[in-house]
Amino acid sequence: MDQKEILSRVDHTILAPTATWEQVKKICQEGMDFGTASVCIPPRHVRRAAEFVGDKLKICTVIGFPNGYNMPEVKVFETEDAIRCGADEIDMVVNLGLVKAGDWEGVLSEIKAIKDSCRGRILKVIVEACQLTREEKIALCRVVTMSGADFIKTSTGFSTGGATVEDVALFKEHIGPDVRIKAAGGIRTFEQAQAMIEAGADRIGASALVALAKEKI
Repeated sequence: MDQKEILSRVDHTILAPTATWEQVKKICQEGMDFGTASVCIPPRHVRRAAEFVGDKLKICTVIGFPNGYNMPEVKVFETEDAIRCGADEIDMVVNLGLVKAGDWEGVLSEIKAIKDSCRGRILKVIVEACQLTREEKIALCRVVTMSGADFIKTSTGFSTGGATVEDVALFKEHIGPDVRIKAAGGIRTFEQAQAMIEAGADRIGASALVALAKEKI
């Protein structure tokens, strides 16, 4: 798989709390120049980024990020606001407290509420795999499948670990046929990205790959 094909699956990402508009604008321009799947940016910059890229690039943003313990109503409001501002894709963080309590109905209800508020936009559910047991990961595969979400996503990149090939393969084994996988967190080389894709990932969240591609121009 060549770099261009890998980049076409990348959500080119900047989610640092200190991200300025000039930095976000640069990411957007790089996303257009290198044909990435989207840019994943802080909610504060969505409206301006959407106006900047027009129909040339998908805008992704994050909800309940990075801890996921907001009230469901807050996450729904965040989602609706992001869509009004021009977001095409939504990456939400699950409530890990509900996961650890085994409250799968609560987890499912929240994801479904956010999916409904997406109004047809792509929803990716960040499960923060590094915080989960194997049994919890498998249970979340079932819940995400039942919710109607489009993707299960490994990580925020802000916790104790990121994507692993093993987690991607586990998700691939247990998700439904209509759910795809986004691997994110700690993917800094094209070799790592390709390994994730070969394990079953359809989308890659990364901040470093475009810079590597630029070095080879």
